[in-house]
Amino acid sequence: MSETPQNESTDSSDTPDFEAMTHDIAEVPAVRVIVTVAVNLMSAAAVKLGLTEEGDKYKDLDEARKLVHALAGLLDAGATEVSSFHAAPLRDGLKSLQLAFREASLVPDEPGQGPGEKYTGPVYG
Repeated sequence: MSETPQNESTDSSDTPDFEAMTHDIAEVPAVRVIVTVAVNLMSAAAVKLGLTEEGDKYKDLDEARKLVHALAGLLDAGATEVSSFHAAPLRDGLKSLQLAFREASLVPDEPGQGPGEKYTGPVYG
């Protein structure tokens, strides 16, 4: 008679079902993945810019710069793949984050040097 050690689980629900996860992601259109990633980047950037109810509690402009830059790169690279229906609000959100970054900075970047402006061009308030 063999015993299962207490630290080993006999319940297979504890392990992820990679085949099911792969199947699920295979059914998701690329546009939806791009938009979802963009929205997640926007949300994270807003938190790091102190734009949430918690305000300055999680504010970190260095982290915000990275997130806004990554968002701009994603939107630039995906522009031809995402319809204007999806792209327009994402671009508007990006511009709002870029302006919020400029306002939050003690020493604002020169026009064209702010986060993501490499991809979008200079952002003016």
